[in-house]
Amino acid sequence: MSSAQDPFYIVREEIQDSIDKLQTTFHQWEKIPSNTGEHVHLTKELHTSCESIEWQVDELEKTILVASRDPAYYGLDEVELSRRRNWIGSARNQVAAVRRGVEKGKSNSAFSAHQDMGTSRSNHYTTQDNDDFITSESDRQQLLMRQQDEELDELSESVQRIGGVGLTIHEELSGQERILNDLSLEMETTSNRLDFVQKRVAMVMKKAGIKGQIMLILFLVVLFIVLFVLVFLT
Repeated sequence: MSSAQDPFYIVREEIQDSIDKLQTTFHQWEKIPSNTGEHVHLTKELHTSCESIEWQVDELEKTILVASRDPAYYGLDEVELSRRRNWIGSARNQVAAVRRGVEKGKSNSAFSAHQDMGTSRSNHYTTQDNDDFITSESDRQQLLMRQQDEELDELSESVQRIGGVGLTIHEELSGQERILNDLSLEMETTSNRLDFVQKRVAMVMKKAGIKGQIMLILFLVVLFIVLFVLVFLT
């Protein structure tokens, strides 16, 4: 399977795009003064993005663990598995670097505020940091819930499709069963009629004797010829 068709590489590209956007936002965050509303908003966005990307990387790493149990089944080798593990490690390092930068920036901001405004102002910023953390956790939980809802919707659609296919198969089998029952009944009726005719013919042949049998055969031959002429030649 080529890289363009491999689901791992498709998901990897999506995660890498998210990491690139995360780093771009982080660079913007570094240039904004820490005492502004935009700085607080970007801090929350960076926390949420880090949590989301880390979750996606964890899920992608699970696929590598599954594939490593039987690489040949998935058309992989140890070199490819090692390459994928290296990328997972690189992605984690990129996200961790952004997270450390954000945490360091928040610590520096809190320290400066403590020096300039005293203990009461420091307590105010500590409360604000806690609120930001709680909000970030809430955003993360909402993101996970949305992802779970989407997965449940997809699962529900798959179950409905499978149920529809099963119902169609059941109806088809029921129809074929009815046809077979009708055919069996017709064959049984036809067999009974043939037995009856054979018995009557045998009785007639027995009563007629040899001469009568010959006459009956000639009569049947003549009747067959007449019917053939009437059906096919007129």
